[in-house]
Amino acid sequence: MEPTWLPRSERISTPSRFLWRRQPLFLPYRLARGTSLLEGVFLALPLTTRSRAMIDKRALRSEMRALRMGLAKDGADAAARAADHVHRLPQAACVAVYHPIGSELDMGPLVEALIARGMDLCLPVTLTPDAPMIFRRWTPGDPLEVDLAGVPAPFPLAGTVVPDLILAPLLAFDGQGRRLGQGGGHYDRTFAALPDAIRIGFAYAGQEVEALPIEPHDIALHGVLTETGYTAFA
Repeated sequence: MEPTWLPRSERISTPSRFLWRRQPLFLPYRLARGTSLLEGVFLALPLTTRSRAMIDKRALRSEMRALRMGLAKDGADAAARAADHVHRLPQAACVAVYHPIGSELDMGPLVEALIARGMDLCLPVTLTPDAPMIFRRWTPGDPLEVDLAGVPAPFPLAGTVVPDLILAPLLAFDGQGRRLGQGGGHYDRTFAALPDAIRIGFAYAGQEVEALPIEPHDIALHGVLTETGYTAFA
C-alpha cells in the first residue's frame, strides 16, 4: 500500500484553552478556515520554569485530528499538489517515507515524484516500543508486514539503511518547526538517534498553528512540505 497526505488553508487566530495558575501567558493558535477549535487561555509559569507547564496535548491532538479529517475531505487534490513541489526539497540520496494512517495526507503522488528524481526510498520499522525506529529499503509493490506499532513495514530481507531525509507525519506544526505528533515519541526518538538526517514534515497547509507547546524531548523540523509549497525553518 502507498502512503497518504492533504492541503493548507488560511489561518485565523484562536487562543489555547489550557491553564497553569501563575502569571498569565497568552498562547494563541492559528487554525484553518476560521474555525475556533481551541478556546480559553494558557496560563504559564515564568519563563525560567515554563518547561514544567504541561498543556493538555491529549485534547489538542483530538482537536487537530478532527481538523485534519475535515482537510482530507475537502482536499482531494492536495497530495498531487504537494508532489508538484518535490523539486524544492533538500537534496538527498535516500528518503524515508511512511505508510499513512487515517486522514494523513496521501503520499502516493510524492513517492512517484521522488522515484522519478532518482531517489531511493525506505520505510520506518518499529521493533521495540521505546527505541528509535529503524529504516528498511522499500519500493512500491514490495511485500510488507505489520510492525510492533501496527503499521505495514518492509520485511528484514529488504535490508536496513540510514536515510538522508526523513519525511514525518504530524497533527500540527508551527512556524518555528515545532511538530505535534500522535504522542508515541517514535519520531522524536528517531530524530535524536539520527541528528544528521534532514527532518521534513508532510502535511496539509491547514494544519499549521501559530505556536505549539515545547517539551524537552521535542525535536524541531528543518522544514515542512504541504500542497502550497515547501517551507524551510531557520
